[in-house]
Amino acid sequence: MMSEHAAITGSMRQSDVVIIGGGIVGLATAFKLASQYRADVTVLEKEERVGMHQSGHNSGVMHAGLSYKPGSLKAKLAVSGIRQMQAFCSENGIPHEVCGKLVVATKEKELPLLRDLMDRGQGNGLKGLRWLDREQFKEFEPHATGLAALLVPEEGIADYSSVCSALVKKIQELGGKVITGAKVVGLKRDNTNWLAETTKGEVRARAIVNCAGLHSDRIAAMAGEKTPLRIVPFRGQYYKLRETRESLVKNLVYPVPDPAFPFLGVHFTRQVAGGIEAGPNASLAFAREGYRKSTINFRDLAEASIFPGLWRFVMRYPLMCAEEIGISFSRSLFCRALQRLVPEVQPDDLVPAGAGVRAQAILPNGVPLNDFYFVERPRALHVLNAPSPGATASLAIGDVIAQMVNSQLN
Repeated sequence: MMSEHAAITGSMRQSDVVIIGGGIVGLATAFKLASQYRADVTVLEKEERVGMHQSGHNSGVMHAGLSYKPGSLKAKLAVSGIRQMQAFCSENGIPHEVCGKLVVATKEKELPLLRDLMDRGQGNGLKGLRWLDREQFKEFEPHATGLAALLVPEEGIADYSSVCSALVKKIQELGGKVITGAKVVGLKRDNTNWLAETTKGEVRARAIVNCAGLHSDRIAAMAGEKTPLRIVPFRGQYYKLRETRESLVKNLVYPVPDPAFPFLGVHFTRQVAGGIEAGPNASLAFAREGYRKSTINFRDLAEASIFPGLWRFVMRYPLMCAEEIGISFSRSLFCRALQRLVPEVQPDDLVPAGAGVRAQAILPNGVPLNDFYFVERPRALHVLNAPSPGATASLAIGDVIAQMVNSQLN
């Protein structure tokens, strides 16, 4: 990932738009504002490199829009986003591949859900979807097991860290700034401008865009927004297959997702850099940046513990929450979940491979937001829910935000 150390020196920097958060959505938004509307943009990133959190800790999959409700923002932006992302990767020499994936039904009760997925995918405009029986899907994944599978040929894999680096370069070429190590500690507004106070100085702008991901609700509050939702962190554990066992999986193998939950379940993903990754699960984390199971942030924990939506979520899904925590602490349980798809996988085949943290917006009633969610205010736009497929859809999300912000400025 590119590191951009641009300090604010001399007089205060003035921009048309300040984007708070240098993840892939914030960078894509800045790129679209600068390229399509010639806006003077400044991206503020608190870390010393861009894409350090969700953008750099995901499975690297380009999602085609299979499971999202037709007409939802996720469905619309995933379908247009994957095509933009593939083109962007091709034009900029970024490693990627359209390898396709299998979604496998392993139980009789999953077959109707798999049919629903096929209908959704077709409704969202996906091409080439194929229903495969056991013998047919074994031609694609010989070691997988199940009753039937759905082939999704348009899905693929990409190096999103390299995408972030390429976006930084393009923003700079268009005259924009990407300032790292610039944590936003205050936001003020007068009649015409926002003043962003950061650990590297102050930036004045006509509009702000909040793409702070795991901290987006806090930035919104800093800007005076009173939103009832909260960001709840879910930690996802990854493993890799040992090199001698990588032949068990060719490309992408997924279970049929439970429509009651906002997560896809543990799955297998071939990586653009080589190797097969397994995961992630989704267990409640004790820190918004809790990449280790033992990481505890007392501010994050205290805020979560007094949020009624978290407790209602746990009461709504007690079995899922317990199972996911168990999987996080037990390689055997993690392997058992994977064996539903590929029975030959054994616990000794799995090597720990890091973790990611998903920023999931949850309402006070305990219901997780399943769609992307933006809050628009005069000269301000807050991206308060953009989990998977946020990376895939980032350029399309940037289009939507750039159009909204440009309308505000003009």
